[in-house]
Amino acid sequence: MPTRHPDVLTAATLTLEVHSVVLSLSMAIIAVCVLWGLLNPDGFGAAATAAMNFTTESFGWYYLLAVLAFLIFCVYLAFSRHGSVKLGRDDEEPEFSRSSWFAMLFSAGMGIGLVFWGVAEPVSHYLTPPGNVEAQTADAARTALKYSFFHWGLHPWAIYSVVALSIAYFSFRRGEKALISRTFRPLLGDRVEGPVGKLIDVLAIIATVFGVAASLGFGAVQINSGLNSAFGLSVGVPTQLTIIGVVTVLYLISASTGLTRGIQILSNTNMVLAALLMLAVFVLGPTRFLLETFTTSVGGYAQDLVNMSTRLTPFSGNTWVGSWTLFYWAWWIAWAPFVGLFIARISRGRTIKEFVTGVLLVPSLVSFAWFSVFGGSALQKSLAGDGAVMAATKADVSTALFALLGHFPLSGVLVVLATLLIASFFITSADSATYVLGSLSSEGSENPSGRVKLGWGVLQSLIAVALLLSGGLSGLQNASIVAALPFSVIMLGMCVSLMRALQSENRTPRPTRAAPSPTDPVTPPNH
Repeated sequence: MPTRHPDVLTAATLTLEVHSVVLSLSMAIIAVCVLWGLLNPDGFGAAATAAMNFTTESFGWYYLLAVLAFLIFCVYLAFSRHGSVKLGRDDEEPEFSRSSWFAMLFSAGMGIGLVFWGVAEPVSHYLTPPGNVEAQTADAARTALKYSFFHWGLHPWAIYSVVALSIAYFSFRRGEKALISRTFRPLLGDRVEGPVGKLIDVLAIIATVFGVAASLGFGAVQINSGLNSAFGLSVGVPTQLTIIGVVTVLYLISASTGLTRGIQILSNTNMVLAALLMLAVFVLGPTRFLLETFTTSVGGYAQDLVNMSTRLTPFSGNTWVGSWTLFYWAWWIAWAPFVGLFIARISRGRTIKEFVTGVLLVPSLVSFAWFSVFGGSALQKSLAGDGAVMAATKADVSTALFALLGHFPLSGVLVVLATLLIASFFITSADSATYVLGSLSSEGSENPSGRVKLGWGVLQSLIAVALLLSGGLSGLQNASIVAALPFSVIMLGMCVSLMRALQSENRTPRPTRAAPSPTDPVTPPNH
């Protein structure tokens, strides 16, 4: 009977041990945070707030410069001599058609966050604009949409592009596993398979868990507001916890049974529901005003892009940037491993130039259109003297969307449609997160075990519960800002590593091996 060579056994044992370390350590850290938040929510909330204040006060400048650097890096790669490099073999064609690829990028750009903030953010900026802009004026309305575009435009998609481009290049062109750590091969060599590499993967997992938990918390709060608007269900933490519990059961059933086809259908349904909701508001609302708003806001965004990218307030001490821009940059960074892995998997065979231009522009335009329709409609009513949406936003930002929908014919139908959309996004994003977290903690496996996915599914819901109990929406924001800080440093390292690998393309023959094409259906993340 043949036996395995001892060296093979040793290598297999070491691989299993390393795998177990990543999984066990990351789950243990999250479990400690969960227990702290559940057993002592006030203490957990106070610690998160203190950590957030320290982060924004000490590293606010760093967040702004780092994210601007990511955007410059991506644009440079697209139009440099490296732009023609393929994410795969030189003779490899894209796995998906351009129209399908654009559609999937569109789906990646849609999610709970966009639905939650589509009305609430512009109206919040209208009520409390940045700088010296007078509140509740036409100038405040223009500034509100300009900054909404800024927070959901090129910068966040540059963050995602850095991670996605690195994973796609090293996986499809260099044959590495789809892990954050493996993108550091040019800098760390074989150490990417040792403790340093595993620490990188653990930090990526922690950032992802807190980023996803923030979105799940926002989703639960807004579903509660939608059910209250449609059916009079009471609004409060007990109801929101019940919603999280029900939805958790639904996505755990899906994750454990591997209903990938069902999730794909659900993802497509999300896009249809979102398109119907936006079309309804566009047609029933001030259509001409919305078209003019889109055009004007895009122009203002492009004109002031650099100024907004570097804007801090060291002399006035204003906290607006920390509450909004820094929160968003941290939230995007926390989501980057999740969304980046999805974008990488659908982009095989494309050139770097095509990748960057597509990823930066398509989702950004989707966000611009969404904010123009929903935010523009809310601002038009506010400028006309209707204070309902403003009052709702002041009282509870999760009710802003439903306050706007209440102004239209068939408002009850629109509210139910919006609530179903949010619930559907909640389920698909949580289901996708269990897969991504399972893959990142299982050596990049395309088929992580059901037990691993189940464990991550429970933990990500529990951390959302802990954050809601310890600070509500502000607790969700605080956790994202703090958790993203170490991963932002990793992203800067990814830029350096990718550049070094690209510079070696013309100097040395690259490996001919390439990762096999993924055969599993790809489910878009919904943040």
